[in-house]
Amino acid sequence: MSFPVVGIKDFVRVEKALIDSLGITRLKAVVGASMGGLQAYEWAQSFPDSVERIVPVVAYATPEPYLIAWLDMWAQPIRLDPKWNNGDYYGRAPPLDGLKAALKLVTLQANSWEWARATFGTAPAEADKDPGKAIGNKFKIEGFLDQAATARVALADANHFLYLCKANQLAAVDPANIKAPVLVLYAPNDLVFYEPIVRETLEKIAAAGGSVGSGALVGPNGHLNAFTAIGQGADKIAAFLAK
Repeated sequence: MSFPVVGIKDFVRVEKALIDSLGITRLKAVVGASMGGLQAYEWAQSFPDSVERIVPVVAYATPEPYLIAWLDMWAQPIRLDPKWNNGDYYGRAPPLDGLKAALKLVTLQANSWEWARATFGTAPAEADKDPGKAIGNKFKIEGFLDQAATARVALADANHFLYLCKANQLAAVDPANIKAPVLVLYAPNDLVFYEPIVRETLEKIAAAGGSVGSGALVGPNGHLNAFTAIGQGADKIAAFLAK
C-alpha cells in the first residue's frame, strides 16, 4: 500500500487555507506544544506576514537526527506487527499489538525518570506477584504503561500514528528565518526535545536579529511538563501577548 508523505509544512498550509476561508488575515499569535510548537515555527517561516508572534512550547525549530531516530523507533512496533500489512488493514483486524507497543514507548519517553521514581518506585504491579519470582510478574510501572497504552489504543489508528511520526521527522525551519517575536517555553528534563538544543534554537534566532525570550517549565513529567506545568509560564505568556 502506497502512502503520500505529508509534513508539518503541509499541516500549516491547510491551517492557512482555513483562516483565509474565514477572512482572517493576521493572527495575534500562534501557540503550540510539541508538534504544535513545530507548527508555530513553520507559521513564522512560511507566512511571516500573517502571524505577529509565536509561542513554541517544548519544541525545536527542526528535529535533530537523534529525535528523527526516536520517531522511527516509536513507529517500528507498528511496522513489525503482521496485521499492519504495509498499511492495508482496513476492513480486517488492525495492528493493535504494534500500536500498543508504540504508545508505551511514547508514554515513557514523554515523561522522565523523576516521574517514574516518584510515582512507581520498584513496587510490583500486583502485591502478591513478585517480579523476581516469575518472568511474567511485572513491576508497577510496567503495569501502568500497559494500561495507559491499552486505553489510548481505543482512540488511535496505526497509520495515523505513522503519518504523525513522519511529519515530525520532516519539520524543517531555519531559525534564522524567524523574524516574528518568539517566546520559547521548554522543560529542562525533556527527553524528546532536549534543553541544550532548544537553547541552540534560541541562540540562532537571536544571532539573526530576532526577538526571543524563554522560560522553563519545571516538574517531574519531562516533555509532558508542557501540559502539567504550563501554568508556570502564565505570566511570561501574558506579558508576551500584551506587547
